[in-house]
Amino acid sequence: MLIYKQFTFDSAHQLPNVPEGHKCKNLHGHTYHLTVYLEGDLDEKLGWVMDFSEVKAAMKPVLNQMDHNYLNDIKGLENPTSEVLVVWIWNQIKPALSMLKKLELKETPTSGAIYEG
Repeated sequence: MLIYKQFTFDSAHQLPNVPEGHKCKNLHGHTYHLTVYLEGDLDEKLGWVMDFSEVKAAMKPVLNQMDHNYLNDIKGLENPTSEVLVVWIWNQIKPALSMLKKLELKETPTSGAIYEG
């Protein structure tokens, strides 16, 4: 079974490697929408795959690093594209969430990245 938990966070960043004149070279921010997907067997006794509070607890330190912060200052996020950011998040949470299957990160309602490890 596949389950998911959604999170939002607000962060500022700039993309240092884009060409001069590209709008993303300037400092700007996004309200990111992150969906964490987990896959596992349904526990017949508990009636769930995983307690959503465990997912929330695993995400809390990572969200605290990113929310209302400048992403470029975080080690590993010196060029924080959506693609780089979603891989970075995966690497941060995978040790705590062994059932992690997929992450979907939207930086706008119509743009984002999906990573499956």
